[in-house]
Amino acid sequence: MTSVSGAGYKGNAGDQQGGKSFDPLQQQGKGPAPPLAEKSENSPEDKAKELEKGVHKLIEESAEAVAAKDMQRALDKAKEAGKAERSLCKFRENQGLTEQINVDLTYAICFNLANAYHHNRMYDEALNTYQIIVKNKQYQQSGRLRVNMGNIYYEQRKYPQAIKQYKMALDQIPATGKELRYRIFRNVGCAFVKMGQFQDAIDAFESVMTGSPDIQTAFNLMLCLYARGDKDKMRKHFTKMLSIPIPGMTEDDEERMAEGKTTEHEDILVDRVDNLKDELNRRAEEANERILTAARLIAPIIDEDEQDWVAGYRWVMDQLKPDLESVASKLELDLSMAYMNRRRFEDAIDVLKSFERKDSGLRAMAATNLSFIYFLEGDYQQAEKHADTALKADRYSAKALVNKGNCLYQSGDYARAKEMFLEAVGVEADCVEGIYNLGLVNLKGGSLEEAHQAFDKLHTILPTVPEALFQLGSIYEKGTTQAELDQAAKTYEMLLHKVPGDPGVCARLGSVFEKLEDDNTACHWHTEAHRHYPVNLNVISWLGVWYVKREMYDQAIEYFLRAAVVQPGEIKWRLMVTSCYRRLGDFHKALELYMQIHEDHPDNLEALQYLEALCRDLGKPFEEYSRRIEKLRRMQPAAPMGAQVSAAGGGGGGAQEAVREAPQRPQRPERPQRVDRTGGNSVPSPAPTAAVVVVAEEKAESRSPMSAPRAGASQPASRPVQAKQNDDDDDFGDTDVAGLLN
Repeated sequence: MTSVSGAGYKGNAGDQQGGKSFDPLQQQGKGPAPPLAEKSENSPEDKAKELEKGVHKLIEESAEAVAAKDMQRALDKAKEAGKAERSLCKFRENQGLTEQINVDLTYAICFNLANAYHHNRMYDEALNTYQIIVKNKQYQQSGRLRVNMGNIYYEQRKYPQAIKQYKMALDQIPATGKELRYRIFRNVGCAFVKMGQFQDAIDAFESVMTGSPDIQTAFNLMLCLYARGDKDKMRKHFTKMLSIPIPGMTEDDEERMAEGKTTEHEDILVDRVDNLKDELNRRAEEANERILTAARLIAPIIDEDEQDWVAGYRWVMDQLKPDLESVASKLELDLSMAYMNRRRFEDAIDVLKSFERKDSGLRAMAATNLSFIYFLEGDYQQAEKHADTALKADRYSAKALVNKGNCLYQSGDYARAKEMFLEAVGVEADCVEGIYNLGLVNLKGGSLEEAHQAFDKLHTILPTVPEALFQLGSIYEKGTTQAELDQAAKTYEMLLHKVPGDPGVCARLGSVFEKLEDDNTACHWHTEAHRHYPVNLNVISWLGVWYVKREMYDQAIEYFLRAAVVQPGEIKWRLMVTSCYRRLGDFHKALELYMQIHEDHPDNLEALQYLEALCRDLGKPFEEYSRRIEKLRRMQPAAPMGAQVSAAGGGGGGAQEAVREAPQRPQRPERPQRVDRTGGNSVPSPAPTAAVVVVAEEKAESRSPMSAPRAGASQPASRPVQAKQNDDDDDFGDTDVAGLLN
């Protein structure tokens, strides 16, 4: 028997018994099925279900808006869902379907609305909505929402109210919900930290560490112990912190990540995205970062002997090396930096050299630091050697590129230095060291426009750093147009807001306004510079000359007397004072001062010449002074025209050979010189301390920033400047004033 015949099927229908076709279900003769009856009008129950679906859809749209960070749309949808739910309840009440009112839907509506208020920082509305929920006895689990209320108070910095809500939530959560209770304890500990109650915070964090330890809670507990200064507990807790497992990571995963190995499947499927592996790596990196931060925090103070901070670093590294070698190596780099901060460069170099046998990444970091140390010590050959080592290990290390560029800059290879700085900025767009040095090398090469771009970018990245503004102002100051000088003045004024009262900036502002031929404003800023740093001889001499040229000799005398106090070994300040008295017409006072100068410096030819002239004009004996002048001139060897000889000091003075009958003053140096009282050699006077670093290689401008006002500069209207006299009209001339500033 085959399967076909066994089923009773035959190929010829006419051969079947009775001549009937095969109809096992007896459907033959009934005809087609009748059409479906039309559905009658929806019942109230069906309408209520449709309305309820609409409410659910609005809740889902609100939640999606929260996930998309569109908080305003989420709030609008939450309010719309609340209105729809109230309409649904009213419809069911009118239709006598009160038993179908969904309490859980009402709970979801209120919770979603409160959450939307919270995300929109409408804290009062959110708290009121949560309060309605927790007071409703129909909601069995509503007490947990007190955690959300506590979070709102925490964001408002109302920490006592937040702790109260957290504790009320703990009372309503059963002991079986351990994980949720531990999370609330973490929040309680953080609130106590914000209030400065570290002991209460320690108690809260320790309860979490006892039941469900995690790396973030352990780190918070370490911070509290550090604040309390409990070294014994810090030691114990740090060792416990190292034993906290990473959630989801097995021992094999930890060993493989510590050794940097991959499985055979990972080698094959290297291009496949493994989200689970990425998450584990992220957790491991976060844990290592927390441990490293805690180690950096306690290492300098963990040892019982507070002076022996190195022992603390050694103890922490010994704890890290068995399981976290990479973290221990990073802490060893921090030890070298601590040596550098204490200027123990030899110890720092010894620590960094130990990295030559370690991982390439750590070796590159150590070589970068070594290059920096040698550069500071002036050993540029070793600095360049270690910079090359760092670049060989990591060609795209911005710090190594900057170190290499610094070495090339120091050797005078500005073109290659510029390439290195550009590459560093290309690797790391916000490498501020590379950007600043790029501006300096452009200034060195005369590319003012490129230097301006670099410093402007640096100012955009770090608007609070004054160095960028100072360099921008110096670039504008080199300009010759009115607009550039105006911009220089604005830039220096902005700089003064960041370094108030800096005397160097005030002096530069005075120089800029002098170039703008605004002498009164220039005088104001030089006066400000003198007020903040009253021993700058350039500023003092500028102010003295400014008053002399306006015939305000009384004020000029005050400044020249201050200069004489600052530089008592320099005779020219006393000569300037006597010159002012002569111009005031007080010849007797001038004669008295010249006699004092001659008594202190009997070999000074200039003082003798003025003594002779004054005595002659006042009708007093002058023959003795004339004989002394002739004697001094005979004692001096013949000097070529224009030669300079010293006119001040404790030894023999001298003067340029006179070419006319009027008294002449020897040529003075460009800047005031301080006389060494022990040997007679002159040394430069100290410059004022400025808050802004100035490049040492920057060349002095052709015109001194402290030069006297121009002849065409504006003068006070109340006191016009007298035209310059010829030497024949005034035996004393003006060289003693104008010669101060070249």
